[in-house]
Amino acid sequence: MDNKLRIGVIGVGQIGQVHLDNYQVIPEVEVVAIADVNEAHARSVAGRYGIRDSYADFHDLLARPEIQAVDVCLHNNLHMPVSVAALQAGKHVYCEKPMAGSYHDAEIMFQTAQAQGLKLSIQLSTLFSKETKAAKFLIDQGLLGRLYHARSVGFRRRGRPYVDGYGSPPFVQKHNSGGGALYDVGVYHIASLLYLLGNPLVLRVSGKIYQETGMDAVRRETSGYDVEELGLGFVKLADGITLDIIEAWAIHLGGLEGSSLVGQKGGLRLEPFGFFQSQGDLDLDTTVDLESFARRTHDLRTKTDLGASPQQHWALALQGRLELLPTAELALNTMLISEAIYLSDQLEREVTAEEVKQASLSTAVAL
Repeated sequence: MDNKLRIGVIGVGQIGQVHLDNYQVIPEVEVVAIADVNEAHARSVAGRYGIRDSYADFHDLLARPEIQAVDVCLHNNLHMPVSVAALQAGKHVYCEKPMAGSYHDAEIMFQTAQAQGLKLSIQLSTLFSKETKAAKFLIDQGLLGRLYHARSVGFRRRGRPYVDGYGSPPFVQKHNSGGGALYDVGVYHIASLLYLLGNPLVLRVSGKIYQETGMDAVRRETSGYDVEELGLGFVKLADGITLDIIEAWAIHLGGLEGSSLVGQKGGLRLEPFGFFQSQGDLDLDTTVDLESFARRTHDLRTKTDLGASPQQHWALALQGRLELLPTAELALNTMLISEAIYLSDQLEREVTAEEVKQASLSTAVAL
């Protein structure tokens, strides 16, 4: 027997096939089965990727004893019931972002994984970017000093799924997706900054959401669009740390400066990457060779390398070759912040983390 990780993929639509493409170049993994409610589509995808078995019912995939782990690539409100079923079947779980459609459901996923003693990882690809790795290196070297503020930024001028020409209606329907810009792409930016800050405890959040930018009238009617295109937040974290958020699917601007993080000794911007310090009367704006940094950290420190991709990192962690990054913890905290922005907008005031936890309801849809 080889030591490959045998996995099944649940949901093989657009995103699921991206994951299958990624697994093709990960030698540690063998995809042995897939599941999709569209049985004909599942058979077609299985044939294209040379996968032995396909199922219309994901429970049949979970019944396969040789499958050690599953990759869940479904709409947000399906994440919790499918992931929990997989964990209860004894499978490790890798799940697309956001963690779920609500904090309530994400917490159930996290607690189930803990109770089962299994690994749960969430797709947070920005943790593996050259920019995030370089930022973590500078922070770990103490070059920023005590961190006290971060800014999470996401910008699309007109990039709403379906109504602006990409994706399908479920992405903009709350009963499928749970949320809009904050859940779709905000999760990447917020989670990366929480990671760099050490994932501090969330205390209080003030937020506002908008849906103001015009869209094609026919697409508006056929989409059922009822989520935010712009999310704004101000978060008070433990240890005197603050985080402000702007996440735009659509906004009438030419661009926004990328996410940033500041400390007592220095600051950095993630995109485009920059490192900033002052020495006496001299202000220093430092350029960074990210390509050389990425090559050296991979070539010289392979035992501590994060892996070439989030999925390879997960596979290596399941084989005990490295420690899994706390993606589930980061994703859970990100869910808390995002839902706090929604609740703050609804109540028109600042809310506490405990209020959000108590108010959060399941948005799960059974498959």
